[in-house]
Amino acid sequence: MPETVSPTPAERTCWLPRHRKSPRLARQELRSFLLPLPSGELLLPSGELLVSELVTNAVQHARTPRDRLIYVRFHLAPDLTLRIEVHDADNEKPALRTASDADEAGRGLLLVHELATQWGYCPRVGGVGKFVWCHVSPDPASA
Repeated sequence: MPETVSPTPAERTCWLPRHRKSPRLARQELRSFLLPLPSGELLLPSGELLVSELVTNAVQHARTPRDRLIYVRFHLAPDLTLRIEVHDADNEKPALRTASDADEAGRGLLLVHELATQWGYCPRVGGVGKFVWCHVSPDPASA
């Protein structure tokens, strides 16, 4: 079970293990964060997909010891923009790549690039590694 911390009503953080089940745990955390908030359900479809992709990348591609945890942060701004951050201890920059039709993987960042209103990465201040972030806005047609 992830360790959850809620600094403010519009923010939630949690620590997840580097494990194949962590994307599911991240989706559950996002759902429990958003559903009590006004209009939070509008962000769930894209938000769940994007947090899954970012956590999956941290689990599969971060070159760190297995016992290193992944830190996840959700923040909902007053304009209903959801910021998702996934921190890992690997300094390697994420890179978009083109997957062939035969590839069974390799499209995660492309999905983030296409579905998020913005995305990027930053080195972690005062620490080892980086965080990858994205912004999700409600679909105007759903509002």
